Amino acid sequence: MFLDAELATIAVCWRIERRDGVAIGLTAHDRDLVVDGLVHRAAPGMTPSAIERSAGLEADTMDVAGALRSAAIDERDLLAGRWDGARVALFAVDWTDPRARADLGSGLIGAVELGETGFTAELRGSSAALDRPVVEETSPECRAELGDRRCRVAMAGRRRFARVVACVGPVVTLDLATAGLGGGLVRWFGGANGGLESAIAAADGAAVTLRAVPTFVVEAGALVEVVEGCDKSLATCAARFGNAANFRGEPHLPGIDLLTRYPGA
Repeated sequence: MFLDAELATIAVCWRIERRDGVAIGLTAHDRDLVVDGLVHRAAPGMTPSAIERSAGLEADTMDVAGALRSAAIDERDLLAGRWDGARVALFAVDWTDPRARADLGSGLIGAVELGETGFTAELRGSSAALDRPVVEETSPECRAELGDRRCRVAMAGRRRFARVVACVGPVVTLDLATAGLGGGLVRWFGGANGGLESAIAAADGAAVTLRAVPTFVVEAGALVEVVEGCDKSLATCAARFGNAANFRGEPHLPGIDLLTRYPGA
């Protein structure tokens, strides 16, 4: 195997697949390499930390640091969240014959930190899922997402495509009026924000107020998908959706504020 050769010809590579389907390849080698049909661009600024692997139940993690030199990894895209949750495969190849490959680790991108010279991304392995709570915490609001397998509300007719007429700050004016968008989403299909999502705070006719200003400039005519939302209250679940049987919350369970109550309050 090339790892045991007397003369080392090892190149470290990364294959990164974003949630929107975009895939890029990077390598620490001094020239581009083609691995499995994907061109891995030379990125000498990319350096992985020591890979922590275990045979137990502890989460496997590592960090990957790099300079913002590649056109494929832009600071604004990192801040916008395009790379959040991206799947990463880290492996070594023989740069004289990239078909020889040794997998080093894989996982999802977790926390991303930006510094003066570049960025650092945490790579969390599959065992990191064991860090999640075994059971859910109680809450007065529903813990399901509108339309998921636990909510079971049919989303047909609750998603509509529209065009942007104008955008001023967080207020986006669409070419249609849709009710029930509060707590929903705007999915950008056109323009510089394509592939991103924006949470909706409120809607009034054709005017939709987002929780945050879009990351990139919004141009008139951009195609978006607006998805109906829910305030996750039992009253809305029962009255608007007729779905109280699938409500995933405990609205009548006393909370910790019960300890602060007193007679006559």
